[in-house]
Amino acid sequence: MKIAVDAMGGDYAPKEIVAGVEQARDRYPEVEFNLYGQLDQVKPLLQNEDRITLIQADEVIAMGDEPVRAIRRKKQSSIVLAAQDVRDGKADAFFSAGNTGAILAAGLLIIGRIKGIDRPGLTTVLPVLNQPNQDSFLMLDVGANADTKPFNLYQYAIMGKYYAETVMGVKNPRIGLLNNGTEADKGDLVHKDAHDALASIEDINFIGNVESRELLNGAADVVVSDGFSGNAVLKSTEGTALTMLKLIKSSIMDGGLSAKLGAAMLKSTFGKIQSQMDYSKHGGAVLIGVKAPVVKTHGSTKAPTVANTIGQIKTMLENHVVADVVTYFDEHSDEMIAAKEQLKQK
Repeated sequence: MKIAVDAMGGDYAPKEIVAGVEQARDRYPEVEFNLYGQLDQVKPLLQNEDRITLIQADEVIAMGDEPVRAIRRKKQSSIVLAAQDVRDGKADAFFSAGNTGAILAAGLLIIGRIKGIDRPGLTTVLPVLNQPNQDSFLMLDVGANADTKPFNLYQYAIMGKYYAETVMGVKNPRIGLLNNGTEADKGDLVHKDAHDALASIEDINFIGNVESRELLNGAADVVVSDGFSGNAVLKSTEGTALTMLKLIKSSIMDGGLSAKLGAAMLKSTFGKIQSQMDYSKHGGAVLIGVKAPVVKTHGSTKAPTVANTIGQIKTMLENHVVADVVTYFDEHSDEMIAAKEQLKQK
C-alpha cells in the first residue's frame, strides 16, 4: 500500500505531518509513502527515509486560497501532485491536513468520482458517550455539498453503510436521516422525499429521522445529512465541547483552594471525559464517492492524529471500501436510475 501525503498542508506543517508519517511508517510495516512538499523544509525533519519517497512540490496551496482556482493554477503544488499520482496509479490514497476546499476539488476534478454517484460526500466519525455497545457514529455529508437533493441523500446512505461495515466494523448499521423531528412527515420537501426514498431501500437498515440533540447518545450508527446542516452540526458539537471544557477550567481556577483540590481529585475523570470527546482519535474526514480514498484532517492536526488517520486509510485499503462501492453501484445501476427519475418527479 502506498499513500500520497501532502506534507505542506496544515497549521503545523511540515513538522507535525512528517513526524506523523514516521510514526505511521514504524507502526505499519506494509505501508509506503510518497511525501510531497518543499524538500528543503521537509528533508531535514526526517529521521530516516525508509519506505518514504520524497517528491519536490514548488508551490503550496494556502488555507486562504480559492480552492478551484488554486487547483487549476498551482499545478506544482503538493496537493495537485499528490492527487495526480493517485489518479495515475502511482499511489493508492491521498491524505492532507490542508485547505479543505482544495482537497475536495482535487478529489473531484483530478481523481474523479465513481461512475453512478452524483455527488461524493464528506464523512467523519464522531464520538458516542456513555453507551457500552457503541463508541462512535458516522455522519455524511459534513460539508462537500451545501445544496443537496433527495437522491444525493439516498446515495449517501448506501455509501455510509459500506464505510460503517468495512472500516468501523458495524454489522447492519442503523441509518438515520438528520432532521428537525423524528416523525416521518417532519422537515422540508427535500427531507420528506429523502425519508420516503430511504425507507424503500431493502439493502439498508433505515430507522427513520434522528435529531441532532440525540446524536452523541448513539441515535444511529450512520447519520445522513445535507452538507450545510451536517457541517453546522459538526462545528456546533465541536464548539460546545471546547466551550464546556473551558468553562469547567475557568470555574475551577476562580473557585479558590477547595475547587482546585476537588479538581485534583477528579483529574482522571476529566481526562476520561476529554478522551471521549476527542473525535480526532477516530481519524480524518473521508471524501467518499471518488475513485480512491481521499482523507482530510483538521488544520490543527499534530503527529499522533496524522498516524491515526493513516491507520484509517490503511483499513480502507485493506477492506476494499472503494471497490465495494464501485461494485454496488455497477450492479444496481438500474435501481439508481429508477430512484433518480422517481425523485425528480416529486
